[in-house]
Amino acid sequence: MDLYKWLSHPKLRGLCVDDPRTTTLRREIISENTFLRQIYLDWYARLGSTIQNKPGKILELGSGAGFLSDYVPNLITSDVIYLPFVDIILKGQKLPFISGSLRGIFMSNVLHHIPYPRDFYLDAARCIYPGGVISMIEPWVSTWSKIIYTHLHQEPFQPDSRAWEFPSTGPLSGANGALPWILFKRDKDVFEKEFPEWKIHSIIPFMPFRYLISGGVSLRPLMPKWSYNAWVWLESQLSPWMDSWAMFAHITLKRQ
Repeated sequence: MDLYKWLSHPKLRGLCVDDPRTTTLRREIISENTFLRQIYLDWYARLGSTIQNKPGKILELGSGAGFLSDYVPNLITSDVIYLPFVDIILKGQKLPFISGSLRGIFMSNVLHHIPYPRDFYLDAARCIYPGGVISMIEPWVSTWSKIIYTHLHQEPFQPDSRAWEFPSTGPLSGANGALPWILFKRDKDVFEKEFPEWKIHSIIPFMPFRYLISGGVSLRPLMPKWSYNAWVWLESQLSPWMDSWAMFAHITLKRQ
């Protein structure tokens, strides 16, 4: 029996990731899975810590099934497909905002779905005023994550890809999970040369186990909520070796 199929969440069986019903059901899964919901709260705290109290709206790109708007005031939620619980439908390559009108863009697991990241960073530089940020939680490449993303994840994960772009097979199904690592680690010098408007302010690899054992938005949960703090403690013990263990990174760019 295929391991991924056996672990798949029963609510999502038979549904395509590009079907809006999948995102609606994932919203239910996050609400019901208290272990997973706590992970999102931790992510949102990280994202929120990067923004200064200045005027202007914050765009959440690819809000999907999340609930960041419950915690960040003046947030514009968005997605590439119609969802009744987001404010605006848009594509990351072309943002419908006045130049200099945003103070930041937040993303959780979204960048690696943008098939033309160059277009996104050019237009984001237009929309975000100097001093603003792009703050994102994204998959990361490590010895451990290569194993997990290759064998227990349906999305493409291609750290050896020479191109930043990838085929857009669908609004949500096209991806390269290694893209954030490619842009900000492997090709860091190229990125900084092409986009002098953006300074890579910080990259913090983290969370080797919690998202995996939570089941995420696609798999069955493997651990109860009461074990959450124990897993936080275990991951903290691996901090010195996180480059080898991290499955995610918190990446912050500052607009010059």
